[in-house]
Amino acid sequence: MSIEDKIKAAATDVEGKLKAAAGELTGDNQLKAEGEAKQLQAEAMNAAADLKDKAKNVVDDLKNAANNALDSVKKKLD
Repeated sequence: MSIEDKIKAAATDVEGKLKAAAGELTGDNQLKAEGEAKQLQAEAMNAAADLKDKAKNVVDDLKNAANNALDSVKKKLD
């Protein structure tokens, strides 16, 4: 997860917590719900970034495996 993704998700989470707390204090259920929705959005952002990182790792692993296989074939041909 990139630093930028972490910062965006953290900012969204903080915004959600503040809205939810303000809604709780004022009795504004809509504001509280908006805050809770923002917190869920932050969780989704984190999950998406983690998935992106895992996909990149899989691609990197596949590239390494392909390069290793190619090197093995080249050595056998030499």
